[in-house]
This record gives sequence, structure tokens and C-alpha cells, in this order.
Amino acid sequence: MTSPTPTKQYIEHCNGGYWIEGTRISLDSVVYCFLNGESPESIAQNFPLLSLEQVYGAIAFYLANREVVDAHLKAGEAEFQKLQQSCRSRNPTLYQKLKAAQAQKHGAV
Repeated sequence: MTSPTPTKQYIEHCNGGYWIEGTRISLDSVVYCFLNGESPESIAQNFPLLSLEQVYGAIAFYLANREVVDAHLKAGEAEFQKLQQSCRSRNPTLYQKLKAAQAQKHGAV
């Protein structure tokens, strides 16, 4: 019989982001699912490469480091908004076409 591992790493910090160790799945993805009310079991089903243990480990990491991870998420959202605005400014015609297509899609639903 093997003895339990005293501590296990579930998250790695690499290239300015947080990742589920040994995968290409970001902690952000799991945290957003968790914050949207999904259960760990549901999250594991949505990310078949993750075990339920990894999902719980990621959630535990988030809860233990909530302030830091929330700041990381906010910075990512701000960067996304900046990029989105930059794309709109560089190609307003494309943006208008996308917006019209989105409106048409929502109108058809």
C-alpha cells in the first residue's frame, strides 16, 4: 500500500497564466465554470482531459488564492476589452457586419 501524497500541485503558473498542471487547460476556464454555478462533476464532464480530482484541486486553489486569481481574471478581461476595441477601431466595416449577423441570428431565434 502506498502512503498518501502530503501535498499535490494542481496548478502551475507559466507565461503569466495559471494552468491545470500537465494540461493546456487554463485555471480561468475552470474558475469561470465554477463561478457560473457549475458543479465540479459538470466541469469535469465539460473538460474530459481533467479528472474530478484535478477540478477539485483547481477549485481549492482558487478558493485559497481568490484575491490573486480574481485580480488575474480582471486583468485578462481588461486586456480582452482593449483588444476588442482595437479590432473595432482597425476594421469598423467588419465589426458592423459581425454585429448585423449577430442581430440577425438573435432575431431568428
